Amino acid sequence: MNENKTNINWYPGHMAKTKREIREKIDLVDVVVCVLDARIPKSSFIPDINDFTLNKEKIIVMSKYDLCDEEKTREWKKYYEDLGYKVVFSDINDKNVKKELLSVINSSMKSINEKRKEKGLLPKKAKVMIVGVSNVGKSTLINKLVGKNVAKSANIPGVTKNISTIKIDKDVDLIDTPGVLWPKFEDMEVALNLASMNIIKEDVLPVDEVAIHILDKLNSFYKDKLFKYFGIDCFDKNDLENAYNMISKYKNIPMINGEVNYDKINYLIINSIKNGSLSKITFD
Repeated sequence: MNENKTNINWYPGHMAKTKREIREKIDLVDVVVCVLDARIPKSSFIPDINDFTLNKEKIIVMSKYDLCDEEKTREWKKYYEDLGYKVVFSDINDKNVKKELLSVINSSMKSINEKRKEKGLLPKKAKVMIVGVSNVGKSTLINKLVGKNVAKSANIPGVTKNISTIKIDKDVDLIDTPGVLWPKFEDMEVALNLASMNIIKEDVLPVDEVAIHILDKLNSFYKDKLFKYFGIDCFDKNDLENAYNMISKYKNIPMINGEVNYDKINYLIINSIKNGSLSKITFD
């Protein structure tokens, strides 16, 4: 059996509802902004996005850019640009993203308004729909664009529950949408990447599998961080006991009845990404 395949089904009702509502509203939309997590720019891309946003022009915003491995993520930027997308980076302290993104939106609207002008119509206000997986940074981006906290944000999946319209300026209205995922995770790598970045809830995948995946990724691409954060030079999935023993000693985690506290170590590993202490990583 291919270990990269998984039969995990996770598709809350509100996600099916969101896709249906997006389809109902898409005719009103001029531009779709797809928000991706810069640390997993492939895994956080919605594979069926063109099915429910049709042929609308799309802009990709790679959020949390301050937390990614910039060299790797810039390779993904080129990949998406080669596919015809316009790509903008955004990080938590970025003060230029509003200017850059609005410039790209206005550029996209230029051809639309030129056609309107040919018909004797006045320029129209841009209707921009924001889409992305849960907890990818959509609300944080909207708050930057508006200049105040109008969209509820938190470092947990599923905060935005309903589609809403938010005025940015005289030229642009944003349509915010709840997080969207796909009905079935066909690829375990994608599922584990999403779980590692806190995009799907902790109860969807076993916590130990997510923690092991993080250690394995660090072992493959960031051995310096593996040692810095967890005190191990290399990680072997076939010798978990030894690795967890070393982490336990390095982090001074007390034993329980002479046994390593695996649960505590698992959450320590996962939370190191969740709280941002383990950063400058890209898992795709």
